Amino acid sequence: MKNTLLLLALTAASFSAAAQQTAPKAAAATTLATAPAGYADLMAATITELNSTGDPARLKEIVSKFERAAAAAPTDWLPQYYQAYGRLLTAFQSKEDGDVKDKYLDQAEASLAQARQLGGDESELLVVQAYIHQARLGIAPMMRSMKYSGLVNEALAQAKKLNPANPRIYLVQGNNLYFTPKMFGGGADVAKPVYEEAQARYAAFRPASPLMPSWGERQLQSRLKAYAAQPAAAPVQAAK
Repeated sequence: MKNTLLLLALTAASFSAAAQQTAPKAAAATTLATAPAGYADLMAATITELNSTGDPARLKEIVSKFERAAAAAPTDWLPQYYQAYGRLLTAFQSKEDGDVKDKYLDQAEASLAQARQLGGDESELLVVQAYIHQARLGIAPMMRSMKYSGLVNEALAQAKKLNPANPRIYLVQGNNLYFTPKMFGGGADVAKPVYEEAQARYAAFRPASPLMPSWGERQLQSRLKAYAAQPAAAPVQAAK
């Protein structure tokens, strides 16, 4: 009986995740059918650029390309989504002061709101929203931890309800735990099983189309390699 109930629960979860992905996929197909010639190829190339640099100046140029893509295909949510993600990365990588970084994040949230209005995949939007909260927290951890730590967790919980198969949820959750002090329930040891869950989710993940979000696995592998590089704890010697 228990096995039957578990099978039914897993089946229901699979149908729910599939339903969440169907609408954005259908909307994307409609957009590509009406987009200018070469739009999909240009988007794919720009997404590859975005995922292969951490230079703030280069990131700004790439965001500008997504702005032009949004003007060319105003009904497609993905250029707005990638603008938000690109500005988020700029805030993380920039050496500018906190006020400037907050402006990048304000712009990222504005683009995210546009993507939501265009019917974007809500699970993916919530993950980027959670990541934006993390970036704001990182600007002034002591002053902002009480507010933004909770907002990160809230956004990720909503994303997980919509699509628990989304691997980026677990990556961002792991990051949040990793950089939370041990005294507040975080730290590398607490984050490790969440990163391992992310690894399993990435292994099973298949984006609905080549333009859909697929970022994060390279960052995850870097985190996991850092764990593997740590020296093993020395065995405790028994007292003589």
